[in-house]
Amino acid sequence: MKEKQKIAILGAGESGVGTAILAKKQGFEIIVSDFGKIKEKYKQVLLHHEINWEEEGHTITKILSADIAIKSPGIPDSASIVIQLKEKGIKMVSEIEFASKYTKATIVGITGSNGKTTVATMTHQILNEGNLNVALAGNIGKSFAETVASKSYENYVLELSSFQLDGIETFAPHIAILTNLSPDHLDRYDNDYSKYIESKFRIVMNQTKEDFFIYDADDEMILEWLSKNSIKSQLLPFSVKKELEKGAYIKNNELIITIDNNPFTMPITKLGLQGQHNIKNAMAASTASKLLSIRKATIRQSLENFQGVEHRLENVLKINNVRYINDSKGTNVNATFYALDSMEAPTVWIVGGVDKGNDYSELYPLVNEKVKAIICLGVDNDKIVKAFGNVVDILVETHSMKDAVQVAYRLSKKGDNVLLSPACASFDLFENYEDRGRQFKNAVRHL
Repeated sequence: MKEKQKIAILGAGESGVGTAILAKKQGFEIIVSDFGKIKEKYKQVLLHHEINWEEEGHTITKILSADIAIKSPGIPDSASIVIQLKEKGIKMVSEIEFASKYTKATIVGITGSNGKTTVATMTHQILNEGNLNVALAGNIGKSFAETVASKSYENYVLELSSFQLDGIETFAPHIAILTNLSPDHLDRYDNDYSKYIESKFRIVMNQTKEDFFIYDADDEMILEWLSKNSIKSQLLPFSVKKELEKGAYIKNNELIITIDNNPFTMPITKLGLQGQHNIKNAMAASTASKLLSIRKATIRQSLENFQGVEHRLENVLKINNVRYINDSKGTNVNATFYALDSMEAPTVWIVGGVDKGNDYSELYPLVNEKVKAIICLGVDNDKIVKAFGNVVDILVETHSMKDAVQVAYRLSKKGDNVLLSPACASFDLFENYEDRGRQFKNAVRHL
């Protein structure tokens, strides 16, 4: 009898636990190992599936006896255990790569520095309303692995981070979308923007001429990369600045998508989410939907009804005629640029967290124009204080969401906005950006 293959899963969060469930189903011998503490909800899932786990440290001998290792996207390559696995020549892949082996479904893969959650959610909504058998997974909601393990879907819409793409070998989405590029997570890429860009473009590396690549043709970094590298898939650009022979563009305030002889058109005034970046999100989602033969009327209706995603420029409440806006998902400078750019009233801006090698200088003109006060919210606010200390008159440091919101309440006047758009990761004071966003909403409701 053939001996079971051993799999070591590093990290017991959403990705690791999902991988463990799928690996168990596929007959692997499993060890789940987390260097930190495992959340109670994940422990319960592991116990339910009778999967072995350990926390607060790795048993090196067990891990190094594995045939294959899968690490959580959050674990850097510089981690000691990862280096040891590599030195021993143990094959290491991402959860995305592992899960893709166990499905023959059509995959729409979406990556980019900003907008990928909105595009993924929007695409999933259109496909779902078009009666496709489709799941939304990856960097949003349930892990890809757990979704593959739990039910057989014919289509997947996957939100993919650069860290998830770093661990792929053969994974190839039928439709790949790159929303845009801006410096992000540079702390993980040796402060080298080009390495981060290469990481994002891994989404197309295994595509064939039967596949499609949808991308922002207004993004100079994307165009530069494409001019120097050849890819096999069919290119479908989108643009709000120029007319395109093939792809999506704007003409006479109409969104037009030309893929075949049957163009899709829709007045941009009818889109449920307004703003230039949302027009681009709609272009990407509807191009993918058209490729999957969704009816035009269904696409139009879905785009009209789409109300956005939680933690992305989400209106929370109006108190004393001050609007409180939750943009906790704004975890890099470019995302916060969009958020500030969309403010049409004097704004009290809550910013800060774990800096990812940010350059704040591109925000100076917007801060000058729109921001009346800055509230720093982080364990270490030095870089933000240094960047904006001379740009605004009022800058206050806080170390809890409750304090930040109460200070914002005192500093804001009738007609102002209070915007949480941190431009940073959340891990210093919060579990993740969702936790940060929910704490903001909770603090606002308790004012």
